[in-house]
Amino acid sequence: MNRIVILLLFSCIANSVAAQRTTVEEYIEQFKEIAINEMKRSGVPASITLAQGILESESGNSELVKKSNNHFGIKCKSNWSGESVTHDDDATGECFRAYTNAGDSYRDHSDFLKANKRYGSLFGLDPEDYEGWAYGLKKAGYATNPKYPALLIKYIEQYNLQQYSLVALNKSTEPLLVAGDTKPVVPAEASDINTSAAEGFDVPVADAEKISSVNKTKCVFVKKGTSLLLVADNNKISLNKLMEFNDMSEEGILAKDQYIFLHKKQKTGESEFYMSRSGETLRDIAQLTGVQLKYISDYNNLPAAVALKPNTKIFLQPGLMAAALTRVHLVAPKEGLYSIAKTYNVTVDQLREWNKLASDNIMIGQELIISK
Repeated sequence: MNRIVILLLFSCIANSVAAQRTTVEEYIEQFKEIAINEMKRSGVPASITLAQGILESESGNSELVKKSNNHFGIKCKSNWSGESVTHDDDATGECFRAYTNAGDSYRDHSDFLKANKRYGSLFGLDPEDYEGWAYGLKKAGYATNPKYPALLIKYIEQYNLQQYSLVALNKSTEPLLVAGDTKPVVPAEASDINTSAAEGFDVPVADAEKISSVNKTKCVFVKKGTSLLLVADNNKISLNKLMEFNDMSEEGILAKDQYIFLHKKQKTGESEFYMSRSGETLRDIAQLTGVQLKYISDYNNLPAAVALKPNTKIFLQPGLMAAALTRVHLVAPKEGLYSIAKTYNVTVDQLREWNKLASDNIMIGQELIISK
């Protein structure tokens, strides 16, 4: 009888321990938002971050995680001044970083990769290239296990982790698929920069990452999917300054190809105006023309967040909007070309030319252009 009771007790304890273990699906659900936000902040693909977290932490169940919140097996190294714990890994009693919470571990993981030059080449890869990242991590010495890349790729594909990278890049529709679902993610439409010439303004074409100039201001042409932090680091500019120069309020991954300015943009444009195209915003125009967003907004009496209609004339210099509003005259009763010309201090011949008039006959209510 006693033996049966003991067996039952052991069985209950074992079941209780098993029930407390986090599954892979639960781990993904718990940390997917952190991984997405870290990709937006640093450029490390969310799929890679989650796959490494699953592998290194045993889905949050490892002894190291339980005593240190260290989800990525990052060792102390000489530059670590924070809390630490000892843990047996390649050798007995090695020093590992310890964190207050899992979020700190995820953030330090991103910063660890960004700060180490040996991982620098990874940030030049397409952020959707999880295979390149997986093999690149191994090549750079992140792990000694020869199967490390294959294991990361297996987790990414088995649990559909790529969808979280696509969310960070604004290339996936909601809702997110359940981890482990093999259905493909439906890509959302992405709006790339249009580099053709617009009426009144020629858009310069530049090579990606090559320093060029727009409106006498140094800039680089950056492809979508690039981390803004990486651009700042490459050009030795603080992230806050770079965001200020480019009228940005949020750091992260660039959602479209665009010029990123390395100095403060000009207050006026080289051309008088720019004709908007479908889907463009005032900020898009500010990046294309090298004019500060607040001045474009003021020159056109438009809020920065306004949705522009195609072929809207956007003025790039002060005073032009007010002048444009007075360039058309509405013909009143008993008015003729001579009296109108005298009112605006122009000639009758000029009025005929500007309005393509075959004769001097005009009608009440007719709009006449009264300046060149």
